[in-house]
Amino acid sequence: MNVLITGASRGIGKATATAYAAEGATLFLCARNEVALYNTVAELQTKYPNSTIKAKAFDLSIKEEAQKFGQWVLSFGCPDIVVNNAGQFLPGNISTEEEGILEHTIAANLYSAYHLTRAVIGKMIEAKKGHVFNICSIASLQAYKNGGSYSVSKFALMGFSKNLREELKPHNIKVTAVYPGAVMTDSWAGFDNSAGRIMEADDIAKMILAASKLSPQAVVEDIILRPQLGDL
Repeated sequence: MNVLITGASRGIGKATATAYAAEGATLFLCARNEVALYNTVAELQTKYPNSTIKAKAFDLSIKEEAQKFGQWVLSFGCPDIVVNNAGQFLPGNISTEEEGILEHTIAANLYSAYHLTRAVIGKMIEAKKGHVFNICSIASLQAYKNGGSYSVSKFALMGFSKNLREELKPHNIKVTAVYPGAVMTDSWAGFDNSAGRIMEADDIAKMILAASKLSPQAVVEDIILRPQLGDL
């Protein structure tokens, strides 16, 4: 099983890579930070020697970089699972955030998934199988305080997911949109989670793994996960 994961050096991406490495999958990992990415590879390869792990650093917010990563993956084989997790959270208000934040956030959170998926989906269509996971957000579903351009970008990623799902149905390719609430990642750096108020990245990874194991005729279209006590 070939699994492509972006934003794989930390947070949900790293947790998802860990879950699939434990399954003995062949992983193709990407992140912007080369040092953090290869530290993740070394950690996973040591812990899960039965998994084959390949990685290359790219900035997927740049169209050409996303295309190059997709082509690099295809040089080894066709992905069975694509997890579009790369993205960035910048809080703010539409009326006051800095000039250029919308363009930057859209590039990181939407265009990365769009261009990478386009780079690999042709081969997946030829193979007549596959599963694409797009890591959206609770911010894709409703406006919230200080959401700003981040929420706009995640609404767009939800739209991308819905359209892609309809387009790929005839080709036996599944598309799942994942909508996590607060997760203990870098976005919540400094938050005291000793009381378990917000979710762990592993919670999201477990759901992705489970959804990818269903029969070919079944698809989990949307996964919504929130902290048990509700959103913050």
